[in-house]
Amino acid sequence: MRTRGAAPRAAVCGTSPPGPRRVVWFFDLDDTLHDASHAMFSAIDVRMTDFLAGHLAIARGKADFLRRDYWLRYGATLVGLARHHRVDIQRFLDETHDVDIAALLRAERGMEQMGRRLPGRKVLLTNAPARYAGEVLRGIGLHRHITTRYAVEHMRVHGHYRPKPALSLFRAIRIREQLGGRTARTRAILVDDNAANLKAARAAGFATVMFVRRVAAGPDRVRGAGYVAARIRSVRQLPALAASLRAPRPG
Repeated sequence: MRTRGAAPRAAVCGTSPPGPRRVVWFFDLDDTLHDASHAMFSAIDVRMTDFLAGHLAIARGKADFLRRDYWLRYGATLVGLARHHRVDIQRFLDETHDVDIAALLRAERGMEQMGRRLPGRKVLLTNAPARYAGEVLRGIGLHRHITTRYAVEHMRVHGHYRPKPALSLFRAIRIREQLGGRTARTRAILVDDNAANLKAARAAGFATVMFVRRVAAGPDRVRGAGYVAARIRSVRQLPALAASLRAPRPG
C-alpha cells in the first residue's frame, strides 16, 4: 500500500532489483509504539461495551463478555460484529475510539528521533482504526515517518475482514508490498507485542521482534519461542538489531 486507505489484496508477486538488501519495518501500534495499557485501552473498552449493549440491546455484562470473546476469537471485536450481527462497522470504530487521545497517550521519549534514524521504510500494521492510529502517530511524533498504514478497516482479504493474527493477511501484505519471490532483496520485519501476531508473521516470511515492557535491559533471545527472533523493551534498540535479523522462507 502506497496510499492510505488501500486494502490488502491479491496481486502478482514482484521482486526487488539486484543491490544491497533493504528492510521494511512493520510496526504494531497499541502497546508497541505507545503504552495503550496505561489508560487508552480501558477508555476504549468501556466505549466498546457501551456500544454493544446499546446497539445489540443486551445487558452490559453480556456486552462486555461479547467484546472480549470476539477479540480473543478473531483478533478484533469488529470481526465478531461483522460475522454475527448487523452493525455499522465504521460507526462502531468511530464511536468506540472517540477518546481523548492527547490526555491518555503515554509513550517513551525520542520516538521522532528514532523514526528519523532507523534505516528502512516504516509501515504501520494495526488492528486499530485509521483515524485513531493517525492521531496516535501524530501524538508520538511518527506521523511523518510512517506514512504507509494498514488499519483494521483496510484488512480485508477476498472481501472478508482478516485482521492480525490471520496468516492470510500477512501473506496479502507481502504480496501487496512486493516482498515475495526467491530473489527478493528486501527483508520484512514485524515489531509487535502479541505472540500470535508474531507467530503468523513468521510463518508468512517476516522476521519478528517482540516488544515486551518488562524484560532485562538490552535485546535478548526468546527461549522456547522459535517464531520470535528477538525481544526488546524500547524501540530505540531496533537499530542495533537490524543487521542480525533474518527473515525465514515463507510457509
